[in-house]
Amino acid sequence: MTTRPRPSPLSSLRDYLKEIIYGGNDGIVTTFAIVAGFAGANAEGAAQIGGLAVLIFGLANLFADAVSMGLGEFLSSRSTQDLYRVRRAQHIQRLTVAPEDEIAMMRELLCARGLPGTDATEVANRLSHAPQLMAEILLCHKHGVHPPEDDNPALNGIVTFLSFVAFGCLPLLPYFLEEASERSLYWSAFATLSALTALGLLRWLATGTRLRLAVLETVGVGSLCAGVAYAVGWLVGG
Repeated sequence: MTTRPRPSPLSSLRDYLKEIIYGGNDGIVTTFAIVAGFAGANAEGAAQIGGLAVLIFGLANLFADAVSMGLGEFLSSRSTQDLYRVRRAQHIQRLTVAPEDEIAMMRELLCARGLPGTDATEVANRLSHAPQLMAEILLCHKHGVHPPEDDNPALNGIVTFLSFVAFGCLPLLPYFLEEASERSLYWSAFATLSALTALGLLRWLATGTRLRLAVLETVGVGSLCAGVAYAVGWLVGG
């Protein structure tokens, strides 16, 4: 009796990288936007409105958006699964009713991928005897849709929610640890950059892409969003 190897932590990280990056980046930006918006709206920043107000608004937005993001990811994954099954059933039905069209489509796909015409015709004809496999190949390589059987919409939503909360709490840490002051904004900005850097390192670890590119892209996108929040606060409050 053979036992299936347990998935490594790195493998699990890769499986849910999209949800971790999506939820984490949005959580960081959401909470820092509250801090930066308040600071931009007043020259004395969060010190004047008080740390309690920052925490109330920050946590309220954090958990409300985390629930919304988690449920949105759940519904998105479910919709993708439903759409895939509908399209697969349509291809299988057409193989029964009008196989010539599906075979021609498969032959065209194989030729575009570099298979000679005669071989492409033979492979397409053979694949027509396995309708489900042929439908899945067409969906994957022609429409860019992948089989969702191993995808878990509920778990996707939970990972997105947890990532949003875990990373989104970091910009608020200075207001938990000390009385609010002008310095709190700088500590919050430092925590935000650190969280974005950690997210970039996770991306690098999971994908193996260039370290500098992974970190700079993640930090750059998050910093741009945070800068917009501060600028809007400054324009409205100024």
